[in-house]
Amino acid sequence: MSSWQLAEAYQALQADFGSLEKVFALQGERITHDPLSELIRVKRQGIAYYVKRYRNAGKGLRRYAARPRIKAEWQNLKRFVKWGIPTAEVIAQGLERKGGAFVRGAMITREIPNSRDLADLADQGSPLLQDRVWVKQVSAQLADAARVMHSHGFTHNDLKWRNVLVDEQSKVYLIDCPAGTFWWGPMLRYRIIKDLACLDKVAKFHLSNTQRLRFYLQYCQQTRLSAYDKKQIGKIVRFFEGRE
Repeated sequence: MSSWQLAEAYQALQADFGSLEKVFALQGERITHDPLSELIRVKRQGIAYYVKRYRNAGKGLRRYAARPRIKAEWQNLKRFVKWGIPTAEVIAQGLERKGGAFVRGAMITREIPNSRDLADLADQGSPLLQDRVWVKQVSAQLADAARVMHSHGFTHNDLKWRNVLVDEQSKVYLIDCPAGTFWWGPMLRYRIIKDLACLDKVAKFHLSNTQRLRFYLQYCQQTRLSAYDKKQIGKIVRFFEGRE
Protein backbone atom coordinates (compact mmCIF):
# COMPACT_ATOMS: atom_id res chain seq x y z
CA MET A 1 0.00 0.00 0.00
CA SER A 2 1.37 3.38 -1.03
CA SER A 3 0.10 6.86 -0.16
CA TRP A 4 1.31 10.25 -1.36
CA GLN A 5 -0.07 13.76 -1.03
CA LEU A 6 1.14 16.93 -2.74
CA ALA A 7 -0.33 20.18 -1.42
CA GLU A 8 -2.87 21.86 -3.68
CA ALA A 9 -0.77 25.01 -4.01
CA TYR A 10 2.10 22.97 -5.50
CA GLN A 11 0.26 20.92 -8.11
CA ALA A 12 2.37 22.58 -10.83
CA LEU A 13 5.28 20.48 -9.53
CA GLN A 14 3.53 17.17 -10.25
CA ALA A 15 6.22 16.18 -12.75
CA ASP A 16 8.84 16.03 -10.00
CA PHE A 17 6.89 15.75 -6.76
CA GLY A 18 3.70 14.03 -7.89
CA SER A 19 4.32 10.52 -6.55
CA LEU A 20 6.53 8.52 -4.23
CA GLU A 21 8.20 6.92 -7.25
CA LYS A 22 9.06 10.32 -8.74
CA VAL A 23 10.38 11.63 -5.44
CA PHE A 24 12.69 8.65 -4.96
CA ALA A 25 14.00 9.14 -8.51
CA LEU A 26 14.97 12.76 -7.83
CA GLN A 27 18.62 13.80 -8.04
CA GLY A 28 19.90 16.70 -5.99
CA GLU A 29 22.55 18.06 -3.66
CA ARG A 30 23.03 15.62 -0.79
CA ILE A 31 22.88 17.38 2.57
CA THR A 32 22.91 14.45 5.00
CA HIS A 33 22.98 10.67 4.75
CA ASP A 34 22.77 7.76 7.17
CA PRO A 35 21.79 4.06 6.98
CA LEU A 36 18.09 4.91 7.34
CA SER A 37 17.64 8.15 5.45
CA GLU A 38 19.01 10.93 3.29
CA LEU A 39 18.27 14.60 2.77
CA ILE A 40 18.77 16.24 -0.61
CA ARG A 41 18.15 19.76 -1.87
CA VAL A 42 16.61 20.43 -5.26
CA LYS A 43 15.67 23.69 -6.97
CA ARG A 44 12.56 24.25 -9.03
CA GLN A 45 11.57 27.62 -10.50
CA GLY A 46 14.20 29.34 -8.39
CA ILE A 47 12.93 27.88 -5.11
CA ALA A 48 14.84 25.30 -3.06
CA TYR A 49 13.08 22.27 -1.62
CA TYR A 50 14.41 19.77 0.90
CA VAL A 51 13.56 16.14 0.20
CA LYS A 52 13.87 13.74 3.14
CA ARG A 53 13.78 10.08 2.07
CA TYR A 54 13.67 6.99 4.27
CA ARG A 55 14.43 3.59 2.77
CA ASN A 56 14.50 1.75 6.07
CA ALA A 57 12.65 1.95 9.38
CA GLY A 58 15.26 0.04 11.36
CA LYS A 59 15.41 -3.53 12.58
CA GLY A 60 12.78 -5.90 13.87
CA LEU A 61 9.41 -4.58 14.97
CA ARG A 62 10.30 -1.00 14.07
CA ARG A 63 9.28 -1.83 10.50
CA TYR A 64 5.73 -2.40 11.75
CA ALA A 65 5.42 0.72 13.89
CA ALA A 66 2.12 2.55 13.45
CA ARG A 67 4.01 5.83 13.03
CA PRO A 68 7.32 5.50 11.16
CA ARG A 69 9.94 8.16 11.76
CA ILE A 70 9.20 9.97 8.49
CA LYS A 71 5.51 10.20 9.35
CA ALA A 72 6.40 11.59 12.76
CA GLU A 73 8.53 14.23 11.01
CA TRP A 74 5.74 15.63 8.88
CA GLN A 75 3.06 15.30 11.56
CA ASN A 76 5.17 17.17 14.10
CA LEU A 77 5.95 20.04 11.72
CA LYS A 78 2.24 20.35 10.99
CA ARG A 79 1.55 20.41 14.73
CA PHE A 80 3.95 23.35 15.03
CA VAL A 81 1.96 25.21 12.39
CA LYS A 82 -1.28 24.46 14.25
CA TRP A 83 0.21 25.80 17.48
CA GLY A 84 1.55 28.96 15.83
CA ILE A 85 5.20 27.92 15.98
CA PRO A 86 7.04 28.96 12.79
CA THR A 87 8.57 26.01 10.92
CA ALA A 88 9.37 24.76 7.43
CA GLU A 89 6.33 24.32 5.18
CA VAL A 90 5.55 20.68 4.37
CA ILE A 91 4.43 20.59 0.74
CA ALA A 92 4.30 16.82 0.19
CA GLN A 93 4.50 13.61 2.18
CA GLY A 94 3.75 9.90 1.99
CA LEU A 95 4.97 6.37 2.57
CA GLU A 96 4.72 2.80 1.33
CA ARG A 97 4.05 -0.41 3.26
CA LYS A 98 4.03 -4.06 2.25
CA GLY A 99 2.42 -6.67 4.47
CA GLY A 100 2.11 -4.02 7.13
CA ALA A 101 5.86 -3.37 7.14
CA PHE A 102 7.37 0.01 6.29
CA VAL A 103 9.18 0.00 2.95
CA ARG A 104 9.97 3.65 2.26
CA GLY A 105 8.68 7.16 2.85
CA ALA A 106 9.43 10.78 2.04
CA MET A 107 8.65 14.35 2.96
CA ILE A 108 9.32 17.57 1.05
CA THR A 109 9.63 20.96 2.71
CA ARG A 110 10.05 24.36 1.13
CA GLU A 111 13.16 26.33 2.00
CA ILE A 112 13.07 29.11 4.57
CA PRO A 113 14.81 31.83 2.54
CA ASN A 114 17.97 33.47 3.86
CA SER A 115 18.00 31.47 7.07
CA ARG A 116 20.80 29.88 9.06
CA ASP A 117 20.74 27.59 12.04
CA LEU A 118 22.07 28.79 15.39
CA ALA A 119 24.78 26.12 15.46
CA ASP A 120 26.18 27.38 12.16
CA LEU A 121 26.18 30.94 13.44
CA ALA A 122 28.04 29.80 16.55
CA ASP A 123 30.56 27.72 14.60
CA GLN A 124 31.29 30.63 12.26
CA GLY A 125 31.67 33.09 15.14
CA SER A 126 28.87 35.27 13.80
CA PRO A 127 28.84 38.83 15.18
CA LEU A 128 25.07 38.44 15.57
CA LEU A 129 25.68 36.48 18.76
CA GLN A 130 27.46 39.57 20.13
CA ASP A 131 24.51 41.80 19.21
CA ARG A 132 22.47 42.14 22.40
CA VAL A 133 19.36 43.37 20.58
CA TRP A 134 19.46 40.47 18.13
CA VAL A 135 20.04 37.92 20.89
CA LYS A 136 17.16 39.36 22.91
CA GLN A 137 14.77 39.14 19.92
CA VAL A 138 15.77 35.58 19.06
CA SER A 139 15.76 34.46 22.68
CA ALA A 140 12.24 35.76 23.26
CA GLN A 141 10.87 33.96 20.19
CA LEU A 142 12.62 30.72 21.04
CA ALA A 143 11.36 30.90 24.62
CA ASP A 144 7.80 31.45 23.37
CA ALA A 145 8.04 28.53 20.94
CA ALA A 146 9.38 26.17 23.61
CA ARG A 147 6.74 27.24 26.12
CA VAL A 148 3.87 26.77 23.66
CA MET A 149 5.17 23.38 22.62
CA HIS A 150 5.61 22.23 26.22
CA SER A 151 2.20 23.59 27.24
CA HIS A 152 0.67 20.97 24.92
CA GLY A 153 2.52 18.20 26.75
CA PHE A 154 4.85 17.84 23.75
CA THR A 155 8.65 17.93 23.69
CA HIS A 156 11.01 18.22 20.74
CA ASN A 157 13.55 15.71 22.11
CA ASP A 158 16.31 17.13 19.90
CA LEU A 159 16.06 20.85 20.58
CA LYS A 160 19.62 21.66 19.62
CA TRP A 161 20.92 24.87 18.10
CA ARG A 162 21.20 23.16 14.71
CA ASN A 163 17.43 22.67 14.72
CA VAL A 164 16.67 26.35 15.27
CA LEU A 165 16.71 28.55 12.16
CA VAL A 166 16.79 32.35 12.07
CA ASP A 167 16.13 34.36 8.91
CA GLU A 168 17.27 37.85 7.91
CA GLN A 169 14.30 39.40 9.70
CA SER A 170 15.43 37.65 12.93
CA LYS A 171 12.41 35.34 12.81
CA VAL A 172 12.90 32.00 14.57
CA TYR A 173 11.81 28.60 13.21
CA LEU A 174 11.88 25.15 14.82
CA ILE A 175 12.71 22.29 12.45
CA ASP A 176 13.73 18.61 12.26
CA CYS A 177 11.52 16.99 14.90
CA PRO A 178 11.12 13.26 14.14
CA ALA A 179 11.60 12.28 17.81
CA GLY A 180 9.09 14.78 19.17
CA THR A 181 6.13 13.31 21.00
CA PHE A 182 3.65 13.76 23.84
CA TRP A 183 4.47 12.93 27.46
CA TRP A 184 2.80 13.33 30.82
CA GLY A 185 3.64 13.42 34.52
CA PRO A 186 7.27 12.88 35.57
CA MET A 187 8.35 11.92 32.05
CA LEU A 188 7.03 15.20 30.66
CA ARG A 189 8.90 17.16 33.32
CA TYR A 190 12.09 15.22 32.56
CA ARG A 191 11.76 15.75 28.81
CA ILE A 192 11.13 19.46 29.26
CA ILE A 193 14.35 19.72 31.25
CA LYS A 194 16.12 17.85 28.46
CA ASP A 195 14.81 20.24 25.79
CA LEU A 196 15.96 23.28 27.75
CA ALA A 197 19.29 21.64 28.59
CA CYS A 198 19.92 20.95 24.90
CA LEU A 199 19.57 24.65 24.18
CA ASP A 200 21.72 25.67 27.12
CA LYS A 201 24.44 23.16 26.25
CA VAL A 202 25.67 25.49 23.52
CA ALA A 203 24.32 28.74 24.96
CA LYS A 204 26.70 28.57 27.92
CA PHE A 205 29.64 28.99 25.53
CA HIS A 206 28.23 31.88 23.50
CA LEU A 207 25.83 33.83 25.72
CA SER A 208 26.25 35.57 29.04
CA ASN A 209 24.70 34.23 32.23
CA THR A 210 22.34 37.19 32.15
CA GLN A 211 21.15 36.30 28.65
CA ARG A 212 20.68 32.66 29.63
CA LEU A 213 18.70 33.68 32.70
CA ARG A 214 16.57 36.07 30.64
CA PHE A 215 15.69 33.20 28.31
CA TYR A 216 14.48 31.10 31.23
CA LEU A 217 12.39 33.96 32.63
CA GLN A 218 10.89 34.58 29.19
CA TYR A 219 10.12 30.88 28.91
CA CYS A 220 8.33 30.97 32.30
CA GLN A 221 6.78 34.40 31.62
CA GLN A 222 8.13 35.67 34.92
CA THR A 223 10.29 38.56 36.06
CA ARG A 224 11.85 36.90 39.10
CA LEU A 225 13.00 33.44 40.05
CA SER A 226 11.14 31.39 42.63
CA ALA A 227 12.70 28.64 44.74
CA TYR A 228 11.19 26.12 42.33
CA ASP A 229 12.74 27.92 39.35
CA LYS A 230 16.17 27.79 40.96
CA LYS A 231 15.85 24.03 41.33
CA GLN A 232 14.77 23.73 37.69
CA ILE A 233 17.73 25.79 36.52
CA GLY A 234 20.02 23.54 38.53
CA LYS A 235 18.57 20.50 36.76
CA ILE A 236 19.01 22.17 33.37
CA VAL A 237 22.66 23.17 33.81
CA ARG A 238 23.59 19.79 35.34
CA PHE A 239 21.64 17.65 32.85
CA PHE A 240 24.63 16.72 30.69
CA GLU A 241 27.21 16.47 33.45
CA GLY A 242 29.28 13.36 32.96
CA ARG A 243 27.96 12.87 29.42
CA GLU A 244 30.05 15.43 27.56
